[in-house]
Amino acid sequence: MAALYACTKCHQRFPFEALSQGQQLCKECRIAHPVVKCTYCRTEYQQESKTNTICKKCAQNVQLYGTPKPCQYCNIIAAFIGNKCQRCTNSEKKYGPPYSCEQCKQQCAFDRKDDRKKVDGKLLCWLCTLSYKRVLQKTKEQRKHLSSSSRASHQEKEQYSRLSGGSHYNSFSPDLALDSPGTDHFVIIAQLKEEVATLKKMLHQKDQMILEKEKKITELKADFQYQESQMRAKMNQMEKTHKEVTEQLQAKNRELLKQAAALSKSKKSEKSGTITSP
Repeated sequence: MAALYACTKCHQRFPFEALSQGQQLCKECRIAHPVVKCTYCRTEYQQESKTNTICKKCAQNVQLYGTPKPCQYCNIIAAFIGNKCQRCTNSEKKYGPPYSCEQCKQQCAFDRKDDRKKVDGKLLCWLCTLSYKRVLQKTKEQRKHLSSSSRASHQEKEQYSRLSGGSHYNSFSPDLALDSPGTDHFVIIAQLKEEVATLKKMLHQKDQMILEKEKKITELKADFQYQESQMRAKMNQMEKTHKEVTEQLQAKNRELLKQAAALSKSKKSEKSGTITSP
């Protein structure tokens, strides 16, 4: 009986061939929890739910520091503190100021002073390095598939040639076909597709940021208009109250003046009465 191995997610046992390489996940767990890129830092992580679009580290940083800003070097929306993301901050401390990436031409590639760590001798930034390695991996897989299919086709032709007893087919070597210029074109096309997909994602993120800023500006304008209307209503009410108090004081003043005039008149009449009496 073949040995069974446990899935790292559901812990059920499967044959080794049924588990994924690296993470050792079964088919159902791979579908339910796919490996996706974080919306902010662009690192790959195991997605727990469809609504979860950021990794755990970025989720913690959002709770601590709020929504991140684009990094001034790589433009990845992961600058939680200051204007640089943590990756560029650490690389700058370790390797010095960034250089221009030979692929995307942004000032975000750090020279590690080690040609072995360069990708085919090119100085690339972190995102372009991942894209380049992904393209190379896809190309290797497709070359492997093409090589196996070419060998199978070649074997079928030889078998047919032997069965028919006819002349020998002019077969060609699969390795020679893989080294043809068309394969290089395929690599370039795949790399360009990857770059276009990355640029589309960056454009979508920037559009989302613009929409969020416009929404915030609209909210601030509405709040300002509300506060202004409240202030005007308060000033009108104060002006009305002041006018009413002034009118009351003026009426009271007129009443007091009348009373004072009446008292002075009565005093004068009393004095004239005492003078005329014998």
